[in-house]
Amino acid sequence: MKPRVYVTRKLPDDVIERLAQTCHVRMWESEEEAVPRDVFIEELKAADGALTMLTEQIDRSVLEAAPNLRVISQMAVGYNNIDLATATARKVAVVNTPGVLTETTADLTFALLMAVARRIPEAERFVKEGKWKTWAPLLLTGADVHGATLGILGLGRIGEAVAKRARGFDMTVHYYSRTRKPDVEEKLGVQYRSFDEVIATSDFLCVLMPYTKETYQLIGREAFAKMKPSCRLINTGRGEIVDEEALYDALVQGEIAGAGLDVFTEEPISTDHPLLQLPQVVALPHIGSASVATRMTMAHMAVDHLVAALQGKAPKAQLNPEVLTS
Repeated sequence: MKPRVYVTRKLPDDVIERLAQTCHVRMWESEEEAVPRDVFIEELKAADGALTMLTEQIDRSVLEAAPNLRVISQMAVGYNNIDLATATARKVAVVNTPGVLTETTADLTFALLMAVARRIPEAERFVKEGKWKTWAPLLLTGADVHGATLGILGLGRIGEAVAKRARGFDMTVHYYSRTRKPDVEEKLGVQYRSFDEVIATSDFLCVLMPYTKETYQLIGREAFAKMKPSCRLINTGRGEIVDEEALYDALVQGEIAGAGLDVFTEEPISTDHPLLQLPQVVALPHIGSASVATRMTMAHMAVDHLVAALQGKAPKAQLNPEVLTS
């Protein structure tokens, strides 16, 4: 008998057809709306495996309602929506899709940096709203990217890829990371600095750290007070790392010059959120990995990991390897 799996968002037919070759598949049939929690819990009661998104909160109550669940395959790199400790205790293997979105997310990070620096969304609205009447010497002037200092918080794969892009703009790159990377320093010419030094010297500050208890609201009032008034913050890491109330105050009070945000503490962010009222904020709907090629690769990888784990094999991306190795 084929194992039963539940897919929490509608995926392309070819992805589901591959999964259906080895599994009995049930799927939430919406591309845009997340599966309601009560439906998700009900579906998991009979499921051996689940292919999930970041939008599902898989906490203790969900896991305890799924007695047959053996595998959670998440179509994302992040997994802070999953109670990993409880999953491990219940011998549920948890896998994700790392590595495939590095370059795509780095592209988006740099695009967001450019958009904030040169006020591109503001300029587009200016034209479309019929406000462009003549050329003016200081009309919508922004900040130069070439030759500026870029600070990177978290020099993982994406941070390294962003640093590579910065070389093409002759930027000076400083970074802070839990682990110093001498090989990357030599290869890319980036310079390790303390956290305080990075935030104090950056013209552009990219937040690419993972979300942990230690990084929760790490970028708060104390950090903003140390930044240049000309600094522009770019967050494509995790929304919880930035204190959004402190960010709003820093922007209004002129402690920093702008922000480009692809992630937020609560997603989707409310349309009446104070940050969205500021013209110097460029806000995106968490599209860091949103290229067709990358999302398709992620979907197929999630299927591969799900099937392998259901067959008792240990995917390289398993987040709790003790489950399958035991």
